[in-house]
Amino acid sequence: MPMYQPSSGGQVLDLETAVKDGILGGGGGIIVTTANVDKPDLKKMIEQLDSIEVPSVFICPISLEPMQDPVTLCTGQTYERSNILKWFSLGHFTCPTTMQELWDDSLTPNSTLNHLIHTWFSQKYLAMKKRSEDVQGSSLELLETLKKVKGQVRVQTLKDLRRVVTAHDSAKKTVVDNGGVSFLSSLLGPFTSHAVGSEVIGILVNLQLSSDSITNLLQPMKISLMVDVLNEGSTETKINCVKLMEILFPGSEIVPSLSLLVGVLRLVKDKRHPHGILAGLRLLKIITSQQSPENSIISIGGVPQLVEMLPYFNSECLELSLYVLEFLSSIPEGALALKDCCHTIPNLVKLLMKISEICTQYALSILWEVCKLSPEESAATAVNAGLAAKLLLVIQSGCSPGVKQRSAELLKLCSLNYTSTIFISKCKLTRTLQ
Repeated sequence: MPMYQPSSGGQVLDLETAVKDGILGGGGGIIVTTANVDKPDLKKMIEQLDSIEVPSVFICPISLEPMQDPVTLCTGQTYERSNILKWFSLGHFTCPTTMQELWDDSLTPNSTLNHLIHTWFSQKYLAMKKRSEDVQGSSLELLETLKKVKGQVRVQTLKDLRRVVTAHDSAKKTVVDNGGVSFLSSLLGPFTSHAVGSEVIGILVNLQLSSDSITNLLQPMKISLMVDVLNEGSTETKINCVKLMEILFPGSEIVPSLSLLVGVLRLVKDKRHPHGILAGLRLLKIITSQQSPENSIISIGGVPQLVEMLPYFNSECLELSLYVLEFLSSIPEGALALKDCCHTIPNLVKLLMKISEICTQYALSILWEVCKLSPEESAATAVNAGLAAKLLLVIQSGCSPGVKQRSAELLKLCSLNYTSTIFISKCKLTRTLQ
């Protein structure tokens, strides 16, 4: 800890005591020793330490940012030079903090505070660099150890590397720059234990993967292991598996297996883990967007699972799930599965004009496909669920013309089996809506 002391003797205090006790006067008497160490650029240090809590005495009262060139007014208040000069340029001749009129407009450099600021940031900066260097060295050491050990020792070493990589960006870069991705990928195969696979996946999901690395990881035997781990691992492992597949699958020609879809849907149904629900739905959207897995999702009961979960989803999850369901509704098997689910119409009606226009659009599209299958049966169910009143709200809203047009078409479909009087009565519309 750098030391400073009064020039004429007295108690020697460390930096933290100085800051705490407020011994930060603008004049002389206090000398900060810097041990003749070259000073790093203060602006650079402040930028790189932007997330650290800075002592309030170092903060300019005007900008609320750390001072780099503190100056003191005749009132005893200290400011960043550029900020107080700007204050003066606006025609103010008062102290911004006390609002006292200034009897002297001179600015006195606060050399003591300047030294303290620089010393404090230097300490934090050098400590950060040392930690970074230590992390890089530790990452390299763990990577080299992995190449020599097996069994339980390998599992423990992978756990240690995962902790370091998860916590430090410098560790991520070190592993990538030293061939870590290729080596870790080589550990995944048909004879890899789930313990090793879980840890490797937990590391890879945190790293920047090149196109070659992604191609390597898309090998069927590696995907097969990921699916096994997804179905049998802990919740954290399942989420990591899904997130890794989310990185790997876009643009690939992977055909998802039933086992993969079962594992993802199981994760989506687990209400205890919102992050898992979101990760699972993101992967389902990717699979739905670029492949043709509709029959597989339908055959494993994916449609009613998603429909029944709609009331529990947040807005982000709702948009993803409705995207998937809208796609499924465009195929006969999917539309039939939606029609056969007793919760489809009530749950979708509740979402109209409630979350966002895109969610309303998806919900209307699904309802249209379902009601078209059997207008008599579905229309009656929809009207009893309050669909007509919601549709009128959509038509009168600021939604896009396409959404309003679909609402009008659906409203017409719902009214086919009713006279206008009975339809209005069924819908329980107000006199205003009539």
